[in-house]
Amino acid sequence: MTGDAGGASSVPQATSDRRGPLAHGTFRWLLAARTTGVLGNAVAPIALAFAVLDLTGSAADLGLVVAARSIANVAVLLFGGVIADRLRRDVVLVGTSLAAAGTQAVVATLVITGSATIPLLVVLSVLNGAVAAVSLPAAAALVPETVPDTLLRPANALLRLGLNGGSVVGASAGAGIVAVVGPGWGLVIDAAGFALAGVLYSRLRLPIRRDTPSPDGEEPGSVSGSGSSVISDLREGWQEFTRRSWVWTVVAQFAVLNAAFVGATTVLGPVVADGSFGRAAWGLVVAAQTVGLGIGAVVAMRWRPRHGLAVGVGLMAVTAVPVATLGLAPAVPALVVAFLLGGVALEIFAISWDQSLQSHVPRASLARVYSYDMVGSFVAVPLGEVFAGPAAQQFGTRPTLLVCAAIIAAATLAAVATPSVRRLTTEEARRDV
Repeated sequence: MTGDAGGASSVPQATSDRRGPLAHGTFRWLLAARTTGVLGNAVAPIALAFAVLDLTGSAADLGLVVAARSIANVAVLLFGGVIADRLRRDVVLVGTSLAAAGTQAVVATLVITGSATIPLLVVLSVLNGAVAAVSLPAAAALVPETVPDTLLRPANALLRLGLNGGSVVGASAGAGIVAVVGPGWGLVIDAAGFALAGVLYSRLRLPIRRDTPSPDGEEPGSVSGSGSSVISDLREGWQEFTRRSWVWTVVAQFAVLNAAFVGATTVLGPVVADGSFGRAAWGLVVAAQTVGLGIGAVVAMRWRPRHGLAVGVGLMAVTAVPVATLGLAPAVPALVVAFLLGGVALEIFAISWDQSLQSHVPRASLARVYSYDMVGSFVAVPLGEVFAGPAAQQFGTRPTLLVCAAIIAAATLAAVATPSVRRLTTEEARRDV
């Protein structure tokens, strides 16, 4: 993609490359919309949790409502990728933002008026999860349409900074809002955030997409969906996903890595905290990872290694460090450093991964490849969450944490040993050859 192609900006490429992604008006609207959406949405989990607890006081009911959203999200993700490849992605994002605003406004109204019931909240959670499943692939696949390829890495870094910063600010403000005015009004703010994001997405100015050859020099493996069935679109997306061994290798790595990391940190981390340094300090430890994410985004914005994917994949071995530290040295200073380093590594990988997909997968099938990536990466997370507790009871918390750390390291070693992962270069690096 050249500097002005794709409606990215009227700024000449040489000038815009020096000024960075923010020189492109379309990217600025995308950044504003995604940051606004996540800022409001960060309030929702806190507000919804306390709304359910105020309603029934049951942790089981809360789990049911939360799980309903997650299940719907995974179930619809693949179809979300099809929709995002068939239609204009900016239009999809306007529609999903307004739909999310509507569902959250209904939830807020039910909570504020005292009309909420668990079945109603479950149904609305399903709808909200389905809407999110359509928006996620569209948002990720939209980035290459807003900046030239040479700016994909800093563009993704800026987006990640906005998303992480919005999550931190939104969650912090959400806790205060819920405490002062109640969970219903927190959900009102969430709905307003989605509505504003929809308005911002409507300001994007993108051209009609044309099928283009893959940046790898291959013919496009799919079309935008015109005249084909949903099953055919899914099959074509699967072919694009599987034809590049580096794609499915990394997704397989993360299926294993996410299950081990999430099971260790979200299930066993609080157990370790309760038995040693306390719950308040655990919040500090988790916050350190968020700080690390921000640092990682800044580093990735400046550091552009030729083999960025291999570097990012290899750095995921660092995420074994916080897990091992929980088992071997569960002291707050050590854990803060370990989780901060893990956050840095995770963010450098995430930005390298986005850049790799956006540079090497045909635009017409990019959202579908993202949807397969999302499903594959997170499908095993519930297994990690379910089995971490029983494994710790059977074998002990420390051995279980060390096994999880070993699994993360082994999955990373297997992925980085794959030739296609090691050899992949960024689009920018290949232009210099």
